Amino acid sequence: MPNFLHAVFQAIANVRNESELRLALTDKISEHFGVQHWGIYLLDEKPTADIYPQAIPAVCMESNPVGRYVVERHAPAHEQSVLSPGDWKNFCSRHDHEHVMTGPIVCDGRLVGTLNLARDKGNPPFDANDLADLSALCIHLSAKLATLRAKPPKISNSQLASPLTARELEIAELVAQGLTNAEIGGKLWITQNSVKQALKRMFRKLGVSARSEMVAKLHLISLQ
Repeated sequence: MPNFLHAVFQAIANVRNESELRLALTDKISEHFGVQHWGIYLLDEKPTADIYPQAIPAVCMESNPVGRYVVERHAPAHEQSVLSPGDWKNFCSRHDHEHVMTGPIVCDGRLVGTLNLARDKGNPPFDANDLADLSALCIHLSAKLATLRAKPPKISNSQLASPLTARELEIAELVAQGLTNAEIGGKLWITQNSVKQALKRMFRKLGVSARSEMVAKLHLISLQ
């Protein structure tokens, strides 16, 4: 279902923090893949009932052939892609994991997490189309996570180096974090138009014409 995938890709692109990644996929994963259980497991995060209600335990990634395949190759797999039919139950006795499929979430060349899916007994196994869709989904998740974890350049608050006022530097810092004019206004308790006018003044002072140019120039100033 290409249209479904494109809608999910856009939802992932619009999230603003890691916790929203799960919210962006809520209901969509179950419906598209026909799974009864799914979860995003990040290696540097301790799962809790609040943010990880449908999680497949991490041990399922580390102690079975499917998990080892994903860890070693950074590629998605389901049990029938790495095992003979029926062998999966020699490794996992859980009745609610009759069929499993796992995909890698990669950042900076290393595995940082997985997207895990499972079907109950009586449901069909995953197939090549499921694997292709999971692969595409993991690519977008990996790219988004890399973006969220990239630290924006810290803007110096030195009045000697920067021609901007303290208030303008506050706005510039929020711009560097990727906030919109409306979001900046909400954080600073000013109107969206006030933010817009402030940015115009800041652009003139710095001799730039775009937000990205402003952030880059202020970063250079801070290094001087």
